[in-house]
Amino acid sequence: MTDKRIETDSMGRVEVPAGALYGAQTQRAVDNFTISEWRFGRRFLKALGLVKWAAARSNQQLGLLEDELAVAIQAGAEEVARGDHDADFPLDIFQTGSGTSTNMNANEVIANLANLRLGFDLGAKEPVHPNDHVNLCQSSNDVIPTVTHLAALLAIDEVLLPALQHLQAALAAKAQEFDHIVKSGRTHLMDATPVRLGQEFGGYASQASHSVARIRACRQDLMELALGGTAVGTGVNAHPGFAPGAIALLAERLGLPLTEASNHFEAQSARDAVVAASGALKAGAVSVARIANDLRWLASGPASGLGEIRLPGLQPGSSIMPGKVNPVIPEAVIQVAAQIIGNDAAITLGGLGSMFELNTMMPLMAHDLLFSIEALAAGSELLASKCVEGIEADEKRCSELLFGSLVLVTALVPAIGYDAAARVSKRAYETGNTLRQTVLDMGMMTEDQVDQALDVRSMTEGGLEPGHGGTKGTQ
Repeated sequence: MTDKRIETDSMGRVEVPAGALYGAQTQRAVDNFTISEWRFGRRFLKALGLVKWAAARSNQQLGLLEDELAVAIQAGAEEVARGDHDADFPLDIFQTGSGTSTNMNANEVIANLANLRLGFDLGAKEPVHPNDHVNLCQSSNDVIPTVTHLAALLAIDEVLLPALQHLQAALAAKAQEFDHIVKSGRTHLMDATPVRLGQEFGGYASQASHSVARIRACRQDLMELALGGTAVGTGVNAHPGFAPGAIALLAERLGLPLTEASNHFEAQSARDAVVAASGALKAGAVSVARIANDLRWLASGPASGLGEIRLPGLQPGSSIMPGKVNPVIPEAVIQVAAQIIGNDAAITLGGLGSMFELNTMMPLMAHDLLFSIEALAAGSELLASKCVEGIEADEKRCSELLFGSLVLVTALVPAIGYDAAARVSKRAYETGNTLRQTVLDMGMMTEDQVDQALDVRSMTEGGLEPGHGGTKGTQ
């Protein structure tokens, strides 16, 4: 028994693996594009199957497909959406810029599944034809943008927004837990006026919250689908009721307010919605990386660094230094962010791949957008569950560093003036005495006055007048 079968397309005969569900056009792409090991992932293939399902059903409702063929095509498309045949989607991401090879891959797989269901041979192209029936009223040029938007929406809703919300909640919980801990603030990596550890974590929580808002906002443009524009945006060879019907089916099934593109020429020739979504992902990646970086700084040491917090110890940190434990989760998250920033650069350049009526970098843009969504989701979830939730504060260390900082002299400025406060700071540095003792030795303030001015909790609550409330914490 041969391990090959012969198929034909408009360019002639092609050998295809005997058991493959795909056909000649997919095989040509397999042979032509041997560039990387990057393939479209599960969510893209799910969305591709769903689009083909909705297309067949819409064509059936319009009377363009016989019921028997339409039902068989829908069944095959459901199997693709479910993930039953991912191995039959072998194509490299780096292929024709319209994604025609991937669209035909789906058409061929679904046509073969439909024909097998109807009792015909693999590769027969009858009674269901990949172009005439599975691709009816469609073009790669409107299918691939539609699939990209759907897959991105699925990934955002299923994994990214929940992960960012989890991170925000974890950070907010720590902000509340640590609100009573006063510590040294830092600007330019140098000592600054006091803050509460809870205030720092509250800032991180706000960053995560803003990331959620930005990513939610980009979903609106992704709701517009290019389906119906066919080759160049004119809708040639498509029934006018096809796209509205298919999109309504997708909207109902997925519970999303999907709409047909208001302008099909924009929807197919430009990929601005993808570029904008990538920009929101990049901003989110920068936020998450900043949080991760601060956490590893705050936990640095522990003996020779800041050591104000303790991260969960997850694994040995060195093959040569016993007992060393590294901030592995923040490091992993920062690497994820770097890749997302790189993906955004590629997606931005992909947007410049729009020429006249078509963008010709759609496969790369789709792949990188989905990678960024899923990687940011995984990184955010990891940071929340394996790092933030287990963070402990070292209150003693926070206090030591706070009261060792001469920047506390800032609180004396309203009472004695900037220049006098500068002299106090210089004298304290030279003598090694505390600010409190130095001010008293210089006769600038009484004990009650200096204690009120150096109330560190009050310094974290704003205002001009020193000592306007809070608990004492002077040395």
